[in-house]
Amino acid sequence: MSHTPTPKYALLLLNLGTPDSPSTPDVRRYLSEFLNDARVIDVPWLVRKILVNGIIVPFRAPRSAKLYKEIWTERGSPLLFHGQDLREAVEAELGPEWVVEFAMRYRNPRMRDALERIRLMNVERLVVLPLYPQYASSTTGSTLEALMKELEHWPTLPELKFITDFYRNPEYLDCVAQTGRQFDLSSYDHILFSFHGIPERHIRKGDYQSHCLTDTCCSSIGPKNHHCYRAGCFETARQVALRLGLRKEDYTVSFQSRLGRDPWIKPYTDHELEALAKSGKKRVLVFSPAFVADCLETVHEIGVEYQEEFVEWGGSKVQLVPSLNAEPAWVKTVAGMARRATV
Repeated sequence: MSHTPTPKYALLLLNLGTPDSPSTPDVRRYLSEFLNDARVIDVPWLVRKILVNGIIVPFRAPRSAKLYKEIWTERGSPLLFHGQDLREAVEAELGPEWVVEFAMRYRNPRMRDALERIRLMNVERLVVLPLYPQYASSTTGSTLEALMKELEHWPTLPELKFITDFYRNPEYLDCVAQTGRQFDLSSYDHILFSFHGIPERHIRKGDYQSHCLTDTCCSSIGPKNHHCYRAGCFETARQVALRLGLRKEDYTVSFQSRLGRDPWIKPYTDHELEALAKSGKKRVLVFSPAFVADCLETVHEIGVEYQEEFVEWGGSKVQLVPSLNAEPAWVKTVAGMARRATV
């Protein structure tokens, strides 16, 4: 009598989160959970509560709901269904010794539910892979902190392995470069690598070099800055550009999705696009290597909002390079990272 073998290993894939629907109430719940995280808006508790619940969420939720409706599909949120597709494909790639779960830091599918399914399987090792290539306190740090709070309730813990970043993984970099090769690079006037921004103070809180936030600091990766988000983004762009045969003058690194009035890491993507358009550049190809799955920030912010602004500034086309989503090469890369974590 045949039976399904009990998995020996578990892989937990984690991403940031998405509303349960594009309705304003659901977007409000998502934004409230997300922005009340002390690692996201790192100000005193009372100030954060007043700022988030009294100002940001009430004003931002209706506008964000309209944007989510524009990218919502029959399968729901792109970030969710791409994650589900990745989970299914990676589990098939890894084989019967593995179980793969996918969860979000905020909203659904809940991390607690995924972990409970893993706990009941009594696996020997749990590999945790937050799907953020570059480490940041507000993403990787927050996600792993929430995970550890959930694991506090487990009576018995399996061996744990955390993959805290993977921007230097050659296979990941090859995957990003390959997504760009579907376009004729020579037909674009400039290449932009647009990463999600974070407040400058998040960088300064890290134990990095004294000249942090300068091009000198981010020009190479070393022992003092390998966890620095900005430095990791610049290194990602350099390595992808190398694979694509780009010269330094062919591409720019920038940061998008600012919130509030505090200074965020620079240069800003919208400022760079404006400067490119006004200098006569008509066609710009945009990579978004901080996102491994397409989402609001890629599909709409880059593909729609920046396109409209670029035309207003005198440009012609902003072409978004799709994220890795569940591309076969990316599936194999994720499975490879998981396997290496068990050696």
